[in-house]
Amino acid sequence: MQYSTQEQSEAIVLQPARPATSSVIWLHGLGADGYDFVSIVSQLHLPEALSVRFVFPHAPHRPVTLNNGYVMRAWYDIKALALQAEEDVVGIRESELRVRQLIQAELAAGIEARRIVIAGFSQGGAIALQVALRYPQRLAGVMPLSTYLPLRQSLATEASVENGDIPILMCHGREDTIVPLQLAERSRDLLLTQGYAVDFRYYDMPHSVCADEIGDISAWLQQVLN
Repeated sequence: MQYSTQEQSEAIVLQPARPATSSVIWLHGLGADGYDFVSIVSQLHLPEALSVRFVFPHAPHRPVTLNNGYVMRAWYDIKALALQAEEDVVGIRESELRVRQLIQAELAAGIEARRIVIAGFSQGGAIALQVALRYPQRLAGVMPLSTYLPLRQSLATEASVENGDIPILMCHGREDTIVPLQLAERSRDLLLTQGYAVDFRYYDMPHSVCADEIGDISAWLQQVLN
């Protein structure tokens, strides 16, 4: 599929040659920016008939406690990566609102909610889950990569009925030393106990993306957007 690139102040947008009929909003990880996953799109080899617009937003700059308060692009502050670590509730909800605004922009452009996927890597994947499981209109799917479920305690009361059966593709590396595999598996198990159908896939990789994973992402996107 051929794309034209639009560099905006808040996002990188890849426009398909045909008028877009579906969208993927893809959030980068801590310290990266919207350019981080742009190059993967060409490797997905999606059919032109799918006509997907990709939106890669930039996270705002903020100090990150885990990195000694260094200011970087981050969707929220991280104090520690552990099962019981204190979470930046304010920052997470601010980024949730930002992504909801991006979804609204796609709706205003004529894309149906059922044809919008929310994806993200690491910290961006956490926000993808935060948004998709609470969004009041049915989305096409959510794709959290190398990440975990944030604000676990509030999900049961905030979960959207409309997205109770949303397709979820979780991918994680067995050698991930940044976001421990155990944290991802605990997140998966919690989602399963709350009735979500989670497609969880393992890869022999660290905190990154590999070729096999890209192939699986392509197949999954074609399934949920067809």
